[in-house]
Amino acid sequence: MTNYGTIPTSSSGPPNVEYISRAKQVIREGLGTRRPWKEMFNLHSIKLPSGISDAFSRIKTNFSYFQMNYALIVLGIVFLSLLWHPISLIVFIVLMAVWLFLYFLRDEPLVIFNRLISDRVVLIVLAVVTVGLLLLTHATSNILISLAVGIFVVLIHAALRKTDDLFMDEERAGFLSPSS
Repeated sequence: MTNYGTIPTSSSGPPNVEYISRAKQVIREGLGTRRPWKEMFNLHSIKLPSGISDAFSRIKTNFSYFQMNYALIVLGIVFLSLLWHPISLIVFIVLMAVWLFLYFLRDEPLVIFNRLISDRVVLIVLAVVTVGLLLLTHATSNILISLAVGIFVVLIHAALRKTDDLFMDEERAGFLSPSS
C-alpha cells in the first residue's frame, strides 16, 4: 500500500508561532537594551563642541555608537510624515518589515554569495531602497522634508552629545554590529 497524496505531518508545533515569539523576544532585548534611550538623551552629556573638528569627531563617534537609535529616529520621523498618504504608508510598513528581518532582528551576520555583508552596508542599502520605493508613491515632498528633518535631528544630537562616556567597558565597545 502506498501513501501517494498524503500530506506529511510534523510532530513539532507550528513554526510561525515559534518565530513570532522569538521575534518578540529579540525586539524586547535588542531594541530595548542595545543602546538605551536614557544613555542617548543624558542631559549631562550635552555640551557644545569646542570647534568644527570636535563636532565632526563627535558626529562620527556618536553615529557609530547610536547607529540603530538614529535609524529608528529617522524612520519614525518618515513614518509620521506619511500618515496623510495611505499608499506611501502601506509601502513604508512593508519596508519596515523588511528592515526588521534584515537589520533589527538578525542574530547572525548577513552572507550573500559567500560574502559577509557589514551592518553599515545593510543600513545604507535599506535606506536607499526605502527612499527609492517611497518616492515612487508620489509623496516626494513629504519624504524629502521628513528625511531632511530626521538627518538634521541626528546631526544636531551627534554634534552636541559628548563622547567621553560612551566606551566605559570593553563589552559595549563592539558597537558596529546590531547583533553584538
